[in-house]
Amino acid sequence: MTGWYVAILLSLGLAGLHLGWLRRYRRLALGQAAAATKAPGMTDVFAHMPEGVLLTSPDGLIEFANPAFCRLFGLADEPRGNTVMEAIRIHQANELVDRLKGESSVVQEEFMLPGLDPRYLQVNGVAIREKQGRHRGAILVFHDLTRLKRLENMRQEIVANVSHELRTPLSIIKGYVETLLDAEPDTGTTAHRFLKKIENHSDRLAYLIEDILTLSTLESGGTGLELREVNLHQLAEGVLDGLREMADKKKVQLKNSVPETVILKADSQRLFQALNNLVENGIKYGGECVRVSASQADGKLDLCVADDGPGIPAEACDRIFERFFRVDKARSRELGGTGLGLSIVKHITQLHGGTARVESQLGEGASFHLTFPSAGVEAT
Repeated sequence: MTGWYVAILLSLGLAGLHLGWLRRYRRLALGQAAAATKAPGMTDVFAHMPEGVLLTSPDGLIEFANPAFCRLFGLADEPRGNTVMEAIRIHQANELVDRLKGESSVVQEEFMLPGLDPRYLQVNGVAIREKQGRHRGAILVFHDLTRLKRLENMRQEIVANVSHELRTPLSIIKGYVETLLDAEPDTGTTAHRFLKKIENHSDRLAYLIEDILTLSTLESGGTGLELREVNLHQLAEGVLDGLREMADKKKVQLKNSVPETVILKADSQRLFQALNNLVENGIKYGGECVRVSASQADGKLDLCVADDGPGIPAEACDRIFERFFRVDKARSRELGGTGLGLSIVKHITQLHGGTARVESQLGEGASFHLTFPSAGVEAT
């Protein structure tokens, strides 16, 4: 495998395929990247790449651009000798070139080209350095995500429209079931049992539709955050009060260990929803106690919901926030979960500039951590 190919793999973001090998040879590969574009046969290789490839000099001037790059930005000639800003007028790409002068890892950015027919691009960049660490330039690889973005937007629209259309017939079904149940006071009859089954599954379907709509809105970015200072102790107390009846039925103790002085700039309704989902999960699948706590360190705030239940297998921890992923499918369906609650938690946390993770070992419970910048996020 030649040096130029390793450098392109790195800038494409595919280094994980052969991570150990690439770590050993990365420096040599990047050192050879500039010369690779001039090597015999390399012109044909880059000419047939569907991604736009750009090579810059130490002072930010374009040394090489393949045909795909020129087609992507409608350039008649190769923009050799120009800066990125002069060639394509995209300040994000120009800022990325400047940023790579001080960074050695692969950097990824996404941006939209405005216009009547907007396009979405992703660029992966990696710095080229000599053995002594001197900056020799950068390689940028541009991917056109427009078609994928349009398909994703179409999917989100279909999901939202179908979910809205399902609401009306479901409301009618629930209304008739409630009327029939009122007319059948004897709980021991077959008709009453059947009607209760219909009512339970109607409720489950309603929860699923609401979660799908919520997740679709969060994923599309169609929801704005109403940011204000939120007292996390009071927020946690409100969540626990709303779930106390459910916890009492399952004999689960709820504890609020969030300090009374902890404040986070956040959307209180969205944060309430995320915390409510975590505590409700802890009651359903946990053991005898669910605790909410918070701590601050290194400029970050960590909001934690922990239980003393059976825990989560290690292989499931990495997938726990995926849509419809269930650790125990049979038990989840029995308890009426939609499989979307934790995915909603993740998206709400990310909207606030934070991250969500879980720590767990079998037999030792599970701790869900929502980590935010301590100062919260500023309104845009």
